[in-house]
Amino acid sequence: MTTIETTANATAYQRFMPADEPVQYLDVGGRAVDSAARYARPTDERLLEMYRTMVSGRRFDQQATALTKQGRLAVYPSARGQEACQIAAAMCLSDSDWMFPTYRDSMALAARGVDQVELLGMLAGYWHCGYDPKQYNVAPQCTPLATQLLHATGFAYAEQKQGRSTIALAFCGDGATSEGDFHEALNFAAVFKAPVIFLVQNNGFAISVPLARQSAAPSLSHKGVGYGIGSEQVDGNDPIAMMSVMDEAVTYVRAGKGPVVVEAHTYRIDAHTNADDATRYRKADEVEGWLARDPLVRLDTYLESRGILNDELRTQFTGAADTDAAALRAGMNVEQEVDPEDLFRFVYSEPTPNLIEQRNQVAAELAAEEN
Repeated sequence: MTTIETTANATAYQRFMPADEPVQYLDVGGRAVDSAARYARPTDERLLEMYRTMVSGRRFDQQATALTKQGRLAVYPSARGQEACQIAAAMCLSDSDWMFPTYRDSMALAARGVDQVELLGMLAGYWHCGYDPKQYNVAPQCTPLATQLLHATGFAYAEQKQGRSTIALAFCGDGATSEGDFHEALNFAAVFKAPVIFLVQNNGFAISVPLARQSAAPSLSHKGVGYGIGSEQVDGNDPIAMMSVMDEAVTYVRAGKGPVVVEAHTYRIDAHTNADDATRYRKADEVEGWLARDPLVRLDTYLESRGILNDELRTQFTGAADTDAAALRAGMNVEQEVDPEDLFRFVYSEPTPNLIEQRNQVAAELAAEEN
């Protein structure tokens, strides 16, 4: 299940058996560190593109959070602080691969190219999921915990049976690993060697439940070992480490070696959603400690130290992100034309008697209002 790579001056290192400590290539200050991990580091060009996309993703997240305060979104689960996880995930895939996201992975969808107005449609309360999954190879954002993992596994297995090289990338949080669907997906994927990557963004909390109350495993990545799945843990706030591990995971899975579990250690800086009061279950100094590990700042510092990033580029990237945010605001301020018939039209191909009765009741109420 694992590939062992040795060097003359280093001890053996097993790929996709969890490292004792999360894989890290940048310290919290953005300085390069020596690592026993043998994953190839991304080129400077890809890292600069990752930085640009992270700037765009954070600005999108800020704008979406503001839209909840303006009443344009019913709810929004911020992913601030998890930019490296989501952008690395989106950038490691080919156009033919598929993503199976959770409700918190909007930045990954934006990085994948999903129209920002469309991807917020579900959270604004529009019917369906807002975007066409087949256009972007992105499944609908999933609100129930871990159900998308089964979808991803089944899809990946079906693609494999068709002789295609498609990979399914399934997102989940630490809370999802406590669900039965998580374990069923891993077991099926392992037995049938389905080409799927399970990316666990361990942000410390399942809403208000801390990780220590969810699992006694040495790491969530070790859960994959029990199913015979290649597994790794990585510093999710280290952009270089995230992309390095995700790149290798894609290569490993596409080579037919079976699925991979990647646990990214990160942190949810904001509350679970705008409806949550995070101060009830965590302290301000804990959040401050994670703010010091900001993935965007770490990559900024590293790229500047190598002469790759400068103020001119920062201004360019920030300006483009602000332009996108303005377009998002404008798009979300357009009133949607809704047809109450849509509540019933697409439920069944042949409506049931109960559904017909409900449809007629709504039609009668609307007619009474008009009169």
